[in-house]
Amino acid sequence: MESSLYIHIPYCASKCIYCDFFSGGAKYADWSLLSNQLLSELSARYHELSSDISTIYLGGGTPSLIPADVLYTFISGLRSILGDALRNNAEFTIEVNPEDVITGLIDVWSEIGVNRVSVGIQSFDDNLLSLIGRKHSGQRALEALDAISRRFQNVSGDIIFGLPNQSFSQFKDDVELLIKSGVSHISCYSLMVEPGTALHQLIRQRKIAPVDEGLSEKMYQYLIERLHKAGFEHYEISNFARPGFRSRHNTGYWKGRQYLGIGPAAHSYDGLRTRRSNPWNLKGYLKHDFSTASFYEEEYLTDIELQEEMIMLSLRTKEGLDLDNFERRFGAFNKERVLKSAQKDLDGGKLILTDNRLQLSESGILTADNTISNLF
Repeated sequence: MESSLYIHIPYCASKCIYCDFFSGGAKYADWSLLSNQLLSELSARYHELSSDISTIYLGGGTPSLIPADVLYTFISGLRSILGDALRNNAEFTIEVNPEDVITGLIDVWSEIGVNRVSVGIQSFDDNLLSLIGRKHSGQRALEALDAISRRFQNVSGDIIFGLPNQSFSQFKDDVELLIKSGVSHISCYSLMVEPGTALHQLIRQRKIAPVDEGLSEKMYQYLIERLHKAGFEHYEISNFARPGFRSRHNTGYWKGRQYLGIGPAAHSYDGLRTRRSNPWNLKGYLKHDFSTASFYEEEYLTDIELQEEMIMLSLRTKEGLDLDNFERRFGAFNKERVLKSAQKDLDGGKLILTDNRLQLSESGILTADNTISNLF
């Protein structure tokens, strides 16, 4: 058995117009206090994990903003708390923004045990970057990728398609530049317009026009075909990896393994049916006494919720839904119910049934949300 640890860093230098993650202004950050509170929460909760930790993910927010001295102290404390529960070959990922990447920090990340770096690029086009509120330029992103790749073999680049004012030609250029950069992993997400974000307000006010759905689909289809030719495995709807470079941490989520999330707004799952979530309350988190009371809220998933989650997460992956495993967990009746619900999309070519595995076809991937929800 394996488990994972997620650490949420709630600070950003600025907020992108599409972002609905929990993050605040870095200029107000008390990094030492945050580090102490994260370690206090970890000390109080690491026992929730019943197996060795095989992946650590330092996400956010913007973890690359953490000062070097604080990062050294925090990781030292983390290793002291976890002890032998942290595997020697654990995958250790840090999310970084291009504008934060300098040689000294790259050295620090390597020294504390980071072995995978995820770079938030989103686009290499300066006009698009300015529009969505990113602080780096396209050239700075290329320089950051080059510098990181000199120290780390396992480097992931994140880009977005369907950005406001984004043309097909601009997106093709982004994909080509990312391939040429030599990254071993690419995450490419369709822009989601979330309620409450600045982008949502701008669209409602008709100051920005959303990208045409047909254009977004064309971008995604090009992405799949181009990355396949470049030697990337399309192993999850939004993720592509060169052989041997799948994200082990995210794979744990998709396979329903247990994970512990610490930090404000972080989520946890026991691998069975219990979810825990920390409130979006930074002030409350920074003054909380974890030795006397829990900070999280708790919910218990019903059998129906567990079934739907397994269907949704499994079908996002290349391997699809293992119907034998589904039957072992939920019974023959529910397996047959899923197959009956799948029949229309099997006949229509959206789903494929091979060796008792249900998988999305190429056309099914393009309509994944609808295809998957038809099975609920």
